[in-house]
Amino acid sequence: MLYDLRSSDMRVRWLVTLLLATLGVSYLFGAWMVGLYAGFAPKTVAATYGPAGDEAAMMHMRMPPESTVVTEHAVTIDEMAGEDEQHHIDIDLLVQDTHVHMPMYALIALCLSVITLGLAISRGAGLAIITLLFAAPWLDFAGMWLTKLVSPGFAIVTLAGGWAMALGYSLVAVIATYQMWWRRNP
Repeated sequence: MLYDLRSSDMRVRWLVTLLLATLGVSYLFGAWMVGLYAGFAPKTVAATYGPAGDEAAMMHMRMPPESTVVTEHAVTIDEMAGEDEQHHIDIDLLVQDTHVHMPMYALIALCLSVITLGLAISRGAGLAIITLLFAAPWLDFAGMWLTKLVSPGFAIVTLAGGWAMALGYSLVAVIATYQMWWRRNP
């Protein structure tokens, strides 16, 4: 073990606790966003990232009218609900998302890995958690790109990456919190 979070200074334990809490909240909102835009089923993920969506989106694109008339009328919630469409990610947005998210996922994996180095766990368990933390975003984005470029069947890889991220975070958060606050070294 490189260092021991159980016997670390209160300031270090507080810092780690706040980092884990902040990441946990961001992961909850990230999961909410995924649920809103891509869903948690292979079918909806494939529709969001798959190539068929690009063609379907272009075929159903509304063209502007030759002339415009402005009118006001009441709209019900039910009428607005009918406007709901499947969100679709085109290649340009996927390039942008990969460019923005992969470095952030790497930094999150790094922070969680540094915390893992201070846990009282076996070397093998530590290596497994660190590997999981870094493999998860690779799976997530590989699945998106493979779904886009190869086959909608790869949507399952994206889902596996997302669940792997959640698992990696949860393992580190639960073990670290337990060891720092309830199972401390004298």
